Amino acid sequence: MRLFRIILKKQENSLFFCKFAAITKTYMDNYQIRRELYDAKSLYDQFDPADESSYSRCYDSHVYNDYIASGKHSRDLAVTLPRALHDHSISDALHRFLKLYDPFNVVGVMGGHAMKRSDESYRNVAFISKQLTEHGKLMVSGGGPGAMEATHFGAWMAGRSEAEFDEALETIRVADTFRDAGWLSSSFRVMERFPQTHFRSLGIPTWFYGHEPSTPFATQIAKYYDNSIREDTILTVAVGGIIFTPGSAGTMQEIFQEAAQDHYKTCEVSSPMAFMGVDFFTKDIPVYPFLEDMMARGKYHDLLLSISDEPDDIIKNILAFSRENAKEITR
Repeated sequence: MRLFRIILKKQENSLFFCKFAAITKTYMDNYQIRRELYDAKSLYDQFDPADESSYSRCYDSHVYNDYIASGKHSRDLAVTLPRALHDHSISDALHRFLKLYDPFNVVGVMGGHAMKRSDESYRNVAFISKQLTEHGKLMVSGGGPGAMEATHFGAWMAGRSEAEFDEALETIRVADTFRDAGWLSSSFRVMERFPQTHFRSLGIPTWFYGHEPSTPFATQIAKYYDNSIREDTILTVAVGGIIFTPGSAGTMQEIFQEAAQDHYKTCEVSSPMAFMGVDFFTKDIPVYPFLEDMMARGKYHDLLLSISDEPDDIIKNILAFSRENAKEITR
């Protein structure tokens, strides 16, 4: 950062660089380079659960509005460079945070934002996440609504009784999707009613999809401008496995990204790919039999595939994978 400012200072007599420096300084002043990851308090700093419109005063809202105004695909260096510096600082903070965890204890959940809080699948994802968190796993998702939120809601309720879990779930069901009034407020009510001081989870959202709010249930939030960095990061850090839940095109893309990583052992091992939803992944979108066929024909190697509708089966499959047996089961 110091070098960058020196370069700008040396170019101050240039009209272009004066303009460049002024715009960049505005970005840096408003959207600072991060030393630590975000959390609900920093993203939703001005949010009042009694007034949903107060979101417009929050840091998250200001960044997204500026992101849209300056162009998602801006080619202005004075815009794109600060964004890149911000994302670099987020990656640096993220990897410092992940040093606290064995990579084999980092587990991801992929799935669609359309999953409703009232859906049985939402409860299943949340229950799986709660159980895995209590077993020492760090749960990771794209940090948005739907299946992503269910992941962090479950992790937030780790250590609580089933009755408390169901009470909290009933509280947030007043707003079924992020498009419904009260979606964010009900989350904050649960967080106030059931504070979390021990267990953590990691959300990795993006302002590229900033119209979908980041779930405040994630205790650590690595929010990026660049969606491609964000997507690859989720898959790469989740060495302990990925749980795939029903989704659309984005989820399908992530399945094949993960299959490629496991085939080439990008992280030195193949990680479990646990599919939740037998009918969805074998009939509606038959990606599971396709992967099995590619394995049988030698087009993919060492994919650790499993599929079930039962949360207990998925939990068991994830917990069965560890640093000790990783290389044995893919040998």
